[in-house]
Amino acid sequence: MSENDYPKVGGRSAKIALVLLVIVYIFNFVDRQILSVLAEEIKADLNITDSDLGFLFGTAFAVFYSIFGIPLGRLADTWSRKNLLSIGLALWSLMTALSGTAKSLTALSVYRIGVGIGESTASPSSYSILSDYFSPKVRSTILSIYSSGVYLGAGIGLFLGGWIVELWTEAYPDPSLAPLSLKGWQAAFVLVGLPGVLLAFLTWQIKEPKRGGSEGIESIITTDPLTALKDEFIGISPFVIFSADNRLRATAINLLMASLISSLCFALYKLTGDLIQWLAFGLGAYILSCWIHGLKFRDPVTFALLFKTKSLIFTVVGFPFISFVTYSIAAFGPAFYMRNFGITEGEVATILGLITAVFGTLGVVIGGYIGDRLREKYVNGRLYVGFGLIVLAVPMAMGMLFTESLLMSYVYYSLFQIATPMWVGIAPTTVSDLVLPRMRGVAGAYYILMVSMLGLALGPYTIGYISDYFFSLGYSDAVSLKYALAWGQSALLITVIALIGACYYLPKEEPTKLDRARKLGESI
Repeated sequence: MSENDYPKVGGRSAKIALVLLVIVYIFNFVDRQILSVLAEEIKADLNITDSDLGFLFGTAFAVFYSIFGIPLGRLADTWSRKNLLSIGLALWSLMTALSGTAKSLTALSVYRIGVGIGESTASPSSYSILSDYFSPKVRSTILSIYSSGVYLGAGIGLFLGGWIVELWTEAYPDPSLAPLSLKGWQAAFVLVGLPGVLLAFLTWQIKEPKRGGSEGIESIITTDPLTALKDEFIGISPFVIFSADNRLRATAINLLMASLISSLCFALYKLTGDLIQWLAFGLGAYILSCWIHGLKFRDPVTFALLFKTKSLIFTVVGFPFISFVTYSIAAFGPAFYMRNFGITEGEVATILGLITAVFGTLGVVIGGYIGDRLREKYVNGRLYVGFGLIVLAVPMAMGMLFTESLLMSYVYYSLFQIATPMWVGIAPTTVSDLVLPRMRGVAGAYYILMVSMLGLALGPYTIGYISDYFFSLGYSDAVSLKYALAWGQSALLITVIALIGACYYLPKEEPTKLDRARKLGESI
């Protein structure tokens, strides 16, 4: 492809791509979020617990989203990003529709795994495309606009899911007389899933930008995409040890990691009694450890910038615990209102859907804008947004949970939805700024993996488990869930500690990334 064949940075093609990618991200979170408003129907129909709901919303999705995000993130660095995105979109949309055929926890878990695999293509491809389409000066704002799809999609998912259930149930009070004998929650999955397959044809038309073009750092791709994909799948398996120069030492390290992870997950299983949760989480943790271990001798420069840059480590550990809180509220928020205030799916879908879409999107954009402005004055400016949102979010969450007024609870929830999304564009921008253009797909996948494993795989399940625990003590299901969500706010202490570390190291490490990469043999 010649220089003139590439679309211009910030030009018309960039704007079209941004709009389409936001729409894709909306579909991403419609399909992800809809489970929360259907939770009470699913719980009653399949006879499952809050822990099971947390597993479905979080772990079943997150672990495989994380596992496949690594090789597919690498594929985004070596193959057509828009093609990868389109295939993934078609897959997760189909899996969402098939969720409507599930008649057991096992079947629904399998389809949620499929949704996770498909959705793992979205953010690595999109982050990489947008980083090459727009100047670094506006990158945080652009990624925040893109990330607004999280809250637009979550809001729309709540709205559609709740109303489809109510209208379907009114039309077919006897499910055996409904089309395909579908119940309300099953119809909701089918009706929101199928349109995404059509959207995939549009995303296939996005023009690929020049890699590194927005920064004048040309990244030449010399690796065959299928070879890179094969290598990455090997890299997330025990077979990664055969790539090491010292296989005996690599085998010993791999066995040690497997033993530590197995022991920890077995202890957690004995504590909680939830075998499938900790089998899945242990699998994800082991694969992550294999990938990190293998990357060290397969791509030492990328390994060094990802795992020896202390500010990046603190960033990808700290921010996911904000998502621990937000994913928990997203998973159980509708159930909290239905149990504590006695409202219907339709009402909770309308109110929470509108609040999430409007105020959540506003929070993302405000956070990105403030982050960019603060970054102009302070090297840690974007990270300061993380501290600010925690100060705002915790009181709002407590007010939402413990006020006896439904109206005031909605007000607190609205303010919570403005505050908590402010980090969404900040964190990936910080990660992107700390690596080279050719590494952004893998770095984006690594960041998403950490958010998924620490936030999504642990958050909803943990809240569900705590809720079940309080219920076993004799509390009502309404009070149990309220207390569980309140306890979940304590996870933000980890974020505060990690952000302090990130602020300490970032001023020293961001300006030196090129020099450090060159010393390791990177050709720039």
